[in-house]
Parts: sequence; structure tokens; C-alpha cells
Amino acid sequence: MVTTLVVGLVLGGTFALMALGLTIQYGVARIMNLAYGEFVIGGSFLTYLAVSAAGLNPFVAFLLVVPLSYLASHLCYDLIMRPLERRSRNTGRLEVDSILVTFGLMFLLQGVYLSSFGSGFRGYDWLEVPVDIFGTKISSGRLVGALLAVAVGGSLYLAIQKTRWGMATRAVATRPGFAPLVGIDNERQARFAFAVGGALAAAGGVVLSMYQPFTPTDGVFFTMKALVVVIMGGLGNLAGAMAAGFILGLVEAGVSAAVDPGLTLAATYAIFLAVLLWRPNGLFG
Repeated sequence: MVTTLVVGLVLGGTFALMALGLTIQYGVARIMNLAYGEFVIGGSFLTYLAVSAAGLNPFVAFLLVVPLSYLASHLCYDLIMRPLERRSRNTGRLEVDSILVTFGLMFLLQGVYLSSFGSGFRGYDWLEVPVDIFGTKISSGRLVGALLAVAVGGSLYLAIQKTRWGMATRAVATRPGFAPLVGIDNERQARFAFAVGGALAAAGGVVLSMYQPFTPTDGVFFTMKALVVVIMGGLGNLAGAMAAGFILGLVEAGVSAAVDPGLTLAATYAIFLAVLLWRPNGLFG
């Protein structure tokens, strides 16, 4: 039981970090990014290159990969999302159009990864020394990655709640029609939120690469997991996404330990369907 609890919390921290980016992208920019998992895997591959080819520490790679993903997401918004937003401003079609466009972007990025790295697993060795936690042995890299995920997620939550930028972001997320009346530029906030979401996706990819191998086609699974966490926590609810991430991690760890590791994905989708049926606004509203 202790082993399952520790593993579930570590896994949940990664899920929570991954879901935060999608939560802020949808909550502020109203863009449902189906290519989100590809940004996660992109962060993992960039970290893999930094560690394996350049010999950098994963923490140094984190400081390089996250700003790079922020710039790439900012450019993606300017080139792809902003024209969609302006075209659908008075029609309410932004969510539908963004789903279709990012669905194509998902396959484009997946093809780039496959042509660049092949279809096999990639990874690197780092901090494999086991650490004893309440009698449970856990990899140092996995533990450090989970602590990093919690630190990044907590910092974002404090920034949203305590800073002027966070107040403006919450205003656009909850009352986009009224925000311009107090001098808030909705489009600027949406662009910034989309870029921050991409940076958080890459941060999740860095954390993921610290303790498990990955493939170019894993992005779709992380997109689905992020969607499940976002829906469980409530669309646009950062605290709910963090709590739901830990819940999902505990559920997957419990199913893997008590039933069958092959049923963890089925458990994820079962939670997804159950929340949609009985709590469509999310467990936390």
C-alpha cells in the first residue's frame, strides 16, 4: 500500500504539471490543443539531446527547453491560432476550429519526431540510485522529477492568485466581455497564456524524461491524460487540475498494483467517461 501511494503521488505530480498547461490554454485562450502531447514529447526529446549529445544536466536542460518551448508556442499562436481567433471572433467557432487545426498539427509534429528519431524508445540514465521512503525503494530521478513538477505547479498557482498578471488572466478566463472595460487586452492575455501552456507542456516533458523512456508516438496518450485531468478538475480550474492529476496518478498506481498494469489506460478512460456522465463540470467545478 505504501509503495502504491508513493508511486501514485510521483506519477500524479507529472500528470498535474502536464495538465496545467492545457488548462490555462483552454481556460484563457479558449483553444483546445490536441497537439499538446506533442509539445510534451518535444520537451522530452530536447532534454534527451541536451543530456546525451551535449552532456548537460537535466536541470540545465530544463532552463533551456522551457523558454524555447515558450517561444515556439508564442510563434504557433501568432501564425496559426490568431488568424483562427480573428476569423471566428463573432461566430463562436474558435473551439471547433482549434480542434481541427491542432489535430493536423499533432500529426505534423509526430511525423517530424519519427523522421528525426525513429520509432524506438529513447531515454537516458540519470540518478538511478534508489531512495528509501517509508520502506519503499524509489528511483532518485523519479523523486526529483516529481518534486520539480510540484514546485513548478505551485509557483504557477501562486502567480495566478497573487500577481497582477494572474488577476488579468483570471479576468479574461471568467469575464472576457468585461475585461477590456478595465484596460485588459484579451488577445495579448490569450497569446501569453497559450505560450505559457506550451512552456508547461515542455516542463512536463523534461520531468517525464528524468525517469522513463518515451517514443515519438507517445504524445497522443499524454494529450488524453491531460484532457482527463482537465475535465476531472473542471475546465480552467488550476487547483482542480493539480488535485485531479494526483487522483489519476493514485488510481493508475492502484490498478497497476492490485489488478493488472495493462488495465491502467482502461481505468483512465473509465474515469473520463464517469466524470462526463455524472459530473460534466468536473469534480471541483
